[in-house]
Amino acid sequence: MSRRWNNPLRDARDKRLPRIAGPSSLVIFGVTGDLSRKKLMPAIYDLANRGLLPAGFSLIGFARREWEHQDFGQVVHDAVAEHARTPFRESVWQRLAEGIRFVQGSFDDDDAFDQLAQTVRDLSDERGTGGNTAFYLSIPPWAFPVVTKQLARCGLAEADAETWRRVVIEKPFGHDLESARELNAIVNDVFPEESVFRIDHYLGKETVQNILALRFANQMFEPIWNANYVDHVQITMAEDIGLGGRAGYYDGIGAARDVIQNHLLQLLALTAMEEPVSFQPRALRAEKVKVLAATKAVEPFEETTARGQYGGGWQGGTKVPGLLQEEGFAKDSTTETYAAVTLEVQNRRWAGVPFYVRTGKRLGRRVTEIAIVFKRAPHLPFDSTSTEELGENALVIRVQPDEGITMRFGSKVPGTTMEVRDVTMDFGYGHSFTETSPEAYERLILDVLLGEPSLFPVNEEVELSWEILDPVLEHWAKHGAPEVYQPGTWGPPSAEELLGRSGRHWRRP
Repeated sequence: MSRRWNNPLRDARDKRLPRIAGPSSLVIFGVTGDLSRKKLMPAIYDLANRGLLPAGFSLIGFARREWEHQDFGQVVHDAVAEHARTPFRESVWQRLAEGIRFVQGSFDDDDAFDQLAQTVRDLSDERGTGGNTAFYLSIPPWAFPVVTKQLARCGLAEADAETWRRVVIEKPFGHDLESARELNAIVNDVFPEESVFRIDHYLGKETVQNILALRFANQMFEPIWNANYVDHVQITMAEDIGLGGRAGYYDGIGAARDVIQNHLLQLLALTAMEEPVSFQPRALRAEKVKVLAATKAVEPFEETTARGQYGGGWQGGTKVPGLLQEEGFAKDSTTETYAAVTLEVQNRRWAGVPFYVRTGKRLGRRVTEIAIVFKRAPHLPFDSTSTEELGENALVIRVQPDEGITMRFGSKVPGTTMEVRDVTMDFGYGHSFTETSPEAYERLILDVLLGEPSLFPVNEEVELSWEILDPVLEHWAKHGAPEVYQPGTWGPPSAEELLGRSGRHWRRP
């Protein structure tokens, strides 16, 4: 009996080498929207420009516009020219343009979906896509049932042993736990869970993925990454713009549903999770699910949460309208544009450590960061006057826009006296690496085509996130309108009181 020994040098794939997608095509529903024009089409070109798409890759747009293939091709060209990250190269564009197709129709149009199915078959024959197709649903959630049923009806959702079919879903993943479960059931009735890719573009950012590298590739951080040393954690996503033109999506949704339920809870999961046994998708997801299952919103909500709505005023030398004056918003809208929630992770590592998450529009500046704030030293052998300007040590992961990591710690001020003051040590991606970070959608679209699900939440994660947030939303629904705050500030007074009750304060990024 012979035994076959594996050669690790032969079998192991070098993770440093880029992976190139195999034969495939991508269908975009909602191809006329801003997301498609500003993010998806440019990301596809950037992937092609980096040599990460197969030679026969094909892009199919589906919309109600009366376009020919060349009309859609011009739309893609213009989007690429305006928004692509990498330089425009005519040879790359021409190769990509050869695989661009357009199908006209509405979501309830059987003939249009039959034509789409024929187009997918034709591209398989003409360009060697192998019938492998991903369907990107850049559409409102109400349209998911009809589109998925149409894909099933015309056979586009079915894969055989030789091909794959995948569906990509943009947030929001429902508006509460019940609707999320209904949505998951609708999608999984047509596509098996392993073929469903729920896009959270924050998970495609280099700095978000670097949380895992920071924690698990470095021995210096993990021993103090727990309740013995950490006082609290702040996770912030702030924007300095308002909501003009977004009433159709945002009114009635609000900041908590729009950002906390997905982006910020995913950042919390990556920050608080235990070390996975490997970085295979199943192992990563298992640890994220454990953390989310242990996470609860802290009560009483009138003291541990805050919600606000920006009013009119001056921001950066410009007079700006309040939300109720923005076009499309109801004059009595109670939609919050600022939300802050106190969370706790009920496990041994994090017992007693509050996680403060906040997001808002028209705040002081645009920034997303995770701040790990450490406890003060139990004993300081200095005179009180020597350390009066010393704050807590902190490790800050800057997700955007100035991607990097900052450490804040105490250092002696030069001179003849003993004075200790906060200083910072800074790492910036732009300073340390010559290659610019790819856009999140580049990484995520490539992962869809590769069938790499690590960065995509499964339905269990989505439902657990709603279980965390739903009690807060129900409390807010019963307690009137949000508090008004001035544009350019960092939210309503109640947000400062939220941390002030425990002697803490929000960071000013």
